Amino acid sequence: MIARLMGEAQYRISDDLLEQLNAVDSRAGEALERDDEQDFRSQLEELAKMVREHGERLDDAELTPSDLIIPPTDLSLDEAHELFEGEGLIPDLPVPEGSTES
Repeated sequence: MIARLMGEAQYRISDDLLEQLNAVDSRAGEALERDDEQDFRSQLEELAKMVREHGERLDDAELTPSDLIIPPTDLSLDEAHELFEGEGLIPDLPVPEGSTES
C-alpha cells in the first residue's frame, strides 16, 4: 500500500501500519468533530510521523498511485471539513473478493 504525505513524499506501508494509522485517523476525526484544532493537528502530526518512521520512502522519480493521502499538518479545520466530509482522512478501501476481512 502506498501512502502520500502531501507536499513531501510517498511511502510504502504495511497492513499493520495501516491499522495503526486508522486508529489515529479516528482520533483526528473526533478532534475535527469537536472543532479542536490543536488536537486535530496533533493527530495529523502523529500520522505523518508514523509513516516517516515505519514506512519505506519511495524514490522521488518513482510515480506510483497513492492508496491514501495524509494532509499537511497545517491544514485548517475549515479546509479539513471541506475535504473530509463524511469520511475519515484515510478512506475505507474495498476488501478484495474472497477475503475473510469484514
